[in-house]
Amino acid sequence: MKLTINHLTRYSYDEEVKFSTQYLRLTPQDSGHQHIRAWTLTFPECASVATTDTWGNVLHVLTLDNPHKEIVIHAQGIVDIADNEESNETDDEPAQVSPLVFLRSTPLTQANDAIRAFASHYFQPEAPVESLTTLMAALRERMPYSPGATQVQDSAAEAFDRGMGVCQDHSHVFLACCRSLQIPARYVSGYVYSKDTHHVAMHAWVEVWLDDRWLAFDITNNTRSLAQHLKLAVGLDYLDACPVRGSRLGGGAEVMFSEAEVRQFSQQAQQQQ
Repeated sequence: MKLTINHLTRYSYDEEVKFSTQYLRLTPQDSGHQHIRAWTLTFPECASVATTDTWGNVLHVLTLDNPHKEIVIHAQGIVDIADNEESNETDDEPAQVSPLVFLRSTPLTQANDAIRAFASHYFQPEAPVESLTTLMAALRERMPYSPGATQVQDSAAEAFDRGMGVCQDHSHVFLACCRSLQIPARYVSGYVYSKDTHHVAMHAWVEVWLDDRWLAFDITNNTRSLAQHLKLAVGLDYLDACPVRGSRLGGGAEVMFSEAEVRQFSQQAQQQQ
């Protein structure tokens, strides 16, 4: 499947911002699962030269040291996704860090007694992949997808206790489950294609280290297939892998608008550009 991505992020402020820094993980990488045919990032000013962070993600740092009341960041591209509906094995990228690092919990992914009991109820050591697949389905049923029910800073324990959430919450709880079982797991940010135009294109899922390979689990969609997924970044949790994260001096109240559109590529659309 060939996808086109159009992702706009805009920050607006009540007052002038004196200084701001944005850390951008908005550049996907080639792998056995995805091939980047074209990708451009547009900033208010030149960002730093692309580098890689601790987890191997492509990282740009956008620093604005002149007064400003708005920041607009635009990502666009064309990407080929492996056309294999049964595919759930993830990238063949070289290891940046040991998978054992992803046993580490964070404040957002710390398991409580309820999460540990939930995970152990479904997990069978003799059939790890199958039982984690069952766990994924049970978690999705236990936590219906509910936009607006949680906040970005809510932890896995808080979302699990509330019994609802979005892809970020589903991923954090699943990470907490896996790590409580001593299974390395990492947070993934990216995009997902859906024929439903109301579906949110920005997405999050989990990769689990089993049998010396990373396997994908998309809890929100209750699937292990990556046929419609484009990966941007990985990390211990949302804060490590979110597409845009920054800090500022001044500005007063902030309004953030983000809209991502993922469509199937058409030659006609390309010719009209």
